[in-house]
Amino acid sequence: MPGMQAEMLRRAEVIKGVAVALSPVDERSPHPGHYKASWETSSTARGGRRRDRAVAYVRNTSYYARWVEYGTEKVHAHHVLLRAAQMGGRNQ
Repeated sequence: MPGMQAEMLRRAEVIKGVAVALSPVDERSPHPGHYKASWETSSTARGGRRRDRAVAYVRNTSYYARWVEYGTEKVHAHHVLLRAAQMGGRNQ
């Protein structure tokens, strides 16, 4: 149903907004703010295991997003998407 897909996208946009607010910015990097600006959302009516559910996705398109999320040996994990989903995923 289009209404359900729109609601899933609305919730994804809320989570994206929280993720942008939580995103770290390294002023010393060659492209400060690139990670913060790389958040995007999308939705489809063909999600779920049987492709019969409306779903929405929040993702960061920067190539190093997984290192920011999960950390490395030298950098601690920020868990931006996890925290955004926990804070913004509530019924708002």
